[in-house]
Amino acid sequence: MSSNNKTMIAQATIEDICEWAIMHGVAFRQADNTARHCPFSIAPMTMEHEVYNHLRRVVPLLTKLISNVSEDHVFLQSALADMAKADPFFGRLMSLHQQIHGNATHRFDPARQPLLLMRTDFMDDRQYGAKVIEFNGIAAGMAPFGQRATELHQFMQRQWPEVYHSWLEDRSATPADNQGLTQLALGITTAARSIKADFNDQGAPVFLMVVQKNEDNVYDQHLLEAALQQQGIRTVRRTFEQLSAQLSTGTGQRLLLEGVGAIDVVYLRAGYQYSDYCAPALHEAVCCYTLSQMRVFIEQHHVALNATIGQQLATSKTMQMLLTMMPTQEYLRWGLTLAEAELVKSVLAEMKPITAATIAWFNTQATKAEWVLKNQGEGGGHCVFGDDISATLATLTVAEYDAWALMQRLYPHEREMPTLAIRDAKATVVTDLVSEIGLFSAYFNGKPVTELDGYAGYLIRSKPATENEGGIHSGKGILDSLVLID
Repeated sequence: MSSNNKTMIAQATIEDICEWAIMHGVAFRQADNTARHCPFSIAPMTMEHEVYNHLRRVVPLLTKLISNVSEDHVFLQSALADMAKADPFFGRLMSLHQQIHGNATHRFDPARQPLLLMRTDFMDDRQYGAKVIEFNGIAAGMAPFGQRATELHQFMQRQWPEVYHSWLEDRSATPADNQGLTQLALGITTAARSIKADFNDQGAPVFLMVVQKNEDNVYDQHLLEAALQQQGIRTVRRTFEQLSAQLSTGTGQRLLLEGVGAIDVVYLRAGYQYSDYCAPALHEAVCCYTLSQMRVFIEQHHVALNATIGQQLATSKTMQMLLTMMPTQEYLRWGLTLAEAELVKSVLAEMKPITAATIAWFNTQATKAEWVLKNQGEGGGHCVFGDDISATLATLTVAEYDAWALMQRLYPHEREMPTLAIRDAKATVVTDLVSEIGLFSAYFNGKPVTELDGYAGYLIRSKPATENEGGIHSGKGILDSLVLID
């Protein structure tokens, strides 16, 4: 450590930073209702202006593409039919989608207004440049944490400049502005006021956040609630089980919540896994039927909604694979110019469907370290790496193939110098930290609804290069921020 001329950080300083984090909501709730700070880096990652600007240009185009794909219901049902047969959860989603929209010959027009709040995750690969890891179109959280991580490092820079600068890769770097919380709240506010105007309603807008039972990632959600309250918007939180007995229909397909009144925006922080719809007390013949029908009921009402079933399907791993495999010209059907389509295509990493031929190729010819095997799962812990891929492929039946895909594994640049990770108020030197950047965007009814052409800030998550899972909540990741160099 001394050879790198690092300034040692005192435990009292660590505790002060951790207290700042908890005071500003950068925390998880514990089982005993206390707060534990999120793990974080002591200094931000460095990225070249050119790379960052490239991502800023492409993210609104990706959002436009996904927004339009999510409303192309005939295409969704056709393109994802095989995957829906292979994955029971997505089979249920496809059934709900058909309930809402009909089929190719008998189409229905749901009343809901799509509000796409998306996070597109990238890694800047050492060889191939910045590439998309995945699209997150449902429960795409942590924009508040992204903005707070930037503010935490600004606090560090002012309060302990010697410590901060000693761990910074390049002292000439400038912080990348991050308004993730502010812009997300602006997008939601715009949608809420639009719904209010449709009903000529002068009252305060109401924002319904659908949450999981016993949620521990509540502070990220409450930060958004506080930002919306500053805009005059009330937030109410309910689980699907609570909603099953509390929702009703008002005049003009207005969505009504018992004890609250009219709802203007519905935001799902649940619904991406079977357990969110499971209600043992209902003694259902078909598991999860009643609560999953809440998705259909909501989409039948005039309300701004994230995520629609279409958005969830359009940001699935299989749709990502299909878009990657398409000729660039096909993107033009969803409103992109050829130049925009080529820019989008340039950031999509190679993906392959699982077939008998693919498995044979992988087992005999592929360099296993260059690939990752993915299913449709959300929330971390669903990827298979390296030699484990062959073992997993061997367990799959032919009927399960379409639920999985191979994707080019991305290897981002390691930081050129060590950094400190702070977890549970203890510092650990990490010598091989790598980062992924998630860029948020917000579209309402197919149009951008932020001050930045639909862009809405970023989230940096870093992890040791030797770790496969980099989630803040579910893996070995730490919150981070971004500084830019020429």
